[in-house]
Amino acid sequence: MAMKKFINDPKDLTRELLEGFAIAHGDIITVTSDKIVGRTQPKPAGKVALVTLGGAGHEPALSGFVGEGALDYSVVGDIFAAPGPPKVLEAMRLAQREAGILLIVLNHAGDVMSADMAAELAAKEGLKFRKILTHEDIAPGADAPAEDKRGLVGCCPLYKIAGAAAEAGKSLDEVHAIASRFNDNMATLAVAMRTATHPASGQAIFDLADDEMEIGMGQHGEAGTGPSKILTADQTAELMCSRLVAAVKAQAGDRLLLIINGAGATTLMEMYIVLRGCKKYLDTQGISIAAAHCGEWLTVQEMAGFQMFVAKMDDELLEYYHAPCHTPALTVR
Repeated sequence: MAMKKFINDPKDLTRELLEGFAIAHGDIITVTSDKIVGRTQPKPAGKVALVTLGGAGHEPALSGFVGEGALDYSVVGDIFAAPGPPKVLEAMRLAQREAGILLIVLNHAGDVMSADMAAELAAKEGLKFRKILTHEDIAPGADAPAEDKRGLVGCCPLYKIAGAAAEAGKSLDEVHAIASRFNDNMATLAVAMRTATHPASGQAIFDLADDEMEIGMGQHGEAGTGPSKILTADQTAELMCSRLVAAVKAQAGDRLLLIINGAGATTLMEMYIVLRGCKKYLDTQGISIAAAHCGEWLTVQEMAGFQMFVAKMDDELLEYYHAPCHTPALTVR
């Protein structure tokens, strides 16, 4: 089947989408340098800067979280591809300040390689920074080694929480500690029903039969736990939520942040019904929802499915999650 997308020349995809992004949100973000998105109004130099990196094609993530109360810079790779180390280093130089930089990296091989090489060069230049790796996908198993667990939508609320801590004037070590506590208490599981088309090649990312779904699918169509027949919303919610609750070791009386993140072609109607199913299950466990979100934060083109995210929260993490922010993807007043 021919690819059906409103694009021009595939080699211009990233540049053109960033140009449109800047037109739509020029009051918040600017394309500071080729494939580097920064704030239109920079954060005061006395506050910690947040830098992240990742491939395009997952909009609004990751650059949609650049702005007040969240990221300072996002380094954008081509579609589903990590940016190169020189571009990451350039962003770290732009963010350089006495307060320091928190470099937030999703656990995907290309992102990790680019971030590690840039960090090595930044250290030689004397830049002050700390790094945090998100790896909350529990598809390989909740107890699998961190290097085997992919970074999924959990980066987005982590940007929010770490960004709020930075805006509050916390030191680099304090921001890193707060972000790490959140990182250590979060988990994500994805499910897919229908594939997406890679916009640069026109090829389907994976194959699923019309009556199948797959839990554990990765961000780019990487294999999950294997296909199964499609379940109802409540069955899917309980199956996934129970595994996530076990992964973060939530017990009666605990409070969770719960996010249903659409993959690109799943309606809000479906996401709200799944969220309802999650609450039904959590009520039976005596676990409360401290905050919830349904919508698209980190997508995979027109993939049908969603990522279910939970994090065990405390008063401080909730305070930072609810703190004001203003970004293209999320505004809290």
